[in-house]
Amino acid sequence: MQPLSPGQVRDVAEVFRLLGEPNRLRIVLACLERACTVGEIGEALGLSQSLTSHHLRLLRTARILRAVRHGRHVAYAIDDDHVRDVLRNMLAHLTEPHEHGHHTHDEEPEP
Repeated sequence: MQPLSPGQVRDVAEVFRLLGEPNRLRIVLACLERACTVGEIGEALGLSQSLTSHHLRLLRTARILRAVRHGRHVAYAIDDDHVRDVLRNMLAHLTEPHEHGHHTHDEEPEP
């Protein structure tokens, strides 16, 4: 892999910063398998339409989600397979058994 330029490092950090906000991460995860409308996302996550729209705008600008028009309705979907793969890999990492001598944050490391 080629070293990243300082600008590229900032861009990657910004994507992770956006995903580090719990409501934005929940929105992205809600759109992981299928496109969802603002109303569907807000209702599923208990967020107001204005807050949901604000987060969606940020996620679209960062190319994490994209708008998909279905007639008069707009739904939001993961922008591309790269984003989907990163999220699926992170979820798999966090849910796999920890058998490699690593401790979880609930356990104290052995001296």
